[in-house]
Amino acid sequence: MSTPGGGSRAEQRRATQARILEHARRIFADAGYDRTTIRAVATAAGVDPGLVMHYFGSKEKLFARAIEAGASWMPGGTADEVAEQLLDRLRTSLVEEPVESLALLRSMLTHPEAARAFRSAARLRKEGIGQAIPDEDADLRAAVVNAMLIGIALGRHLIGLDHLADADPDRVVEILRPAVRAITKAERPD
Repeated sequence: MSTPGGGSRAEQRRATQARILEHARRIFADAGYDRTTIRAVATAAGVDPGLVMHYFGSKEKLFARAIEAGASWMPGGTADEVAEQLLDRLRTSLVEEPVESLALLRSMLTHPEAARAFRSAARLRKEGIGQAIPDEDADLRAAVVNAMLIGIALGRHLIGLDHLADADPDRVVEILRPAVRAITKAERPD
């Protein structure tokens, strides 16, 4: 059965949920968890606040859905491969950090669930990096490179640090490559 305006009720429901989620991601990324309200998300999405609650249940559940895709990437392979994967991922995030990641980064210092989600994702990434590092300090080296890359993303997207905020992503990667390769114990490229 079709409804006025085109599409089935199920299609319209999915489209409305997707629109709410898209606006929620952007607002969480811009304002963080604490300053985001259901009313603000509803207004941005052009729906009633009750509909947001109907589809997502609570602000906490909405936030959990909003950050889902931001923590899925995992490096793997040799030290050389991992170093280059990290640098490629950094380049991509410098061009445009996924809004899910920005929502998580902005919220992690004030919201316990965001902090837990961030630590969990960082721990998994660290383990993937550490497995590739041929060194007894592999876990520490992985944690250091992970923190360095997180700091660059924070500095560019959320803090807007001078020179980093508008730097060419390729140039940032070029400057960082020797440090990442040294920390991960990757072989020097010929």
